[in-house]
Amino acid sequence: MAEMSGGPAHTSAPQILRTSPATPPQFPARFPRAPDDVREAHAMGTDKGKGTDRGRRAAVEGRVDWRRSAAVALPALVAAGALAVVTAQGALAASFAVSGTAFQVSSSKLTSKGLASYVQTDRSADGKGHPVALLGIGQATLSDICQAAEVDTPVGKVVFKLTAGGPAGEVTASNLVIDGEDLSGDATFGTAQIGRDASTLDEVDGVKGGPGAFGLQAGNIEVAGVRSHAWSATGGNFRLKGMRLHVGLDGEKCF
Repeated sequence: MAEMSGGPAHTSAPQILRTSPATPPQFPARFPRAPDDVREAHAMGTDKGKGTDRGRRAAVEGRVDWRRSAAVALPALVAAGALAVVTAQGALAASFAVSGTAFQVSSSKLTSKGLASYVQTDRSADGKGHPVALLGIGQATLSDICQAAEVDTPVGKVVFKLTAGGPAGEVTASNLVIDGEDLSGDATFGTAQIGRDASTLDEVDGVKGGPGAFGLQAGNIEVAGVRSHAWSATGGNFRLKGMRLHVGLDGEKCF
């Protein structure tokens, strides 16, 4: 047996294979990122293994259908707009509860372009009815005006009095509406229609009664020495030159 000469036998060191960490696969961004609210709703829906249906429902329920909302709101807006127009025209004179006290209205002279009238009932806050003649006056000009009401107070009867016009100038009002118990004075009417169906009145904008109700209307009018007891009075544009307001015990009324 032949002997092997030389130094001690050397063996090759084992080779260690080093591998780099696996690179996660890159997927193409084919799907857009979902909005945060949808992803949150999805997360809520998948909680505790309940699936994604709840998340989808939450996302849908959280949205506002503006077209449906507009369809519901539009009629209300139209009605509100119409109410504002009619109110500005002075056609809702008795839409509020009147006080329990009638007041005096007087003027030396009243002229107007148009008059319309019909019978209706005003009601006070206690529900009591007060039959009145609603007088719609188109463009009113008054030489002066006086309004006075007598009111009971803990200190006695007080007269609440408002005056305007006279030396200060004329008083004007558009679509003046007076709910009066009576009216007196020397009147001159233009073309008059007495007994016309109140629902067809067209001389003064917005002043119409119910179908079949008694009504009257006239063109240009002039009334001298106006005196009336009324429950309410409104005007679209009331201009009171030289207005004075006075409240006093046992004060003097208009007439």
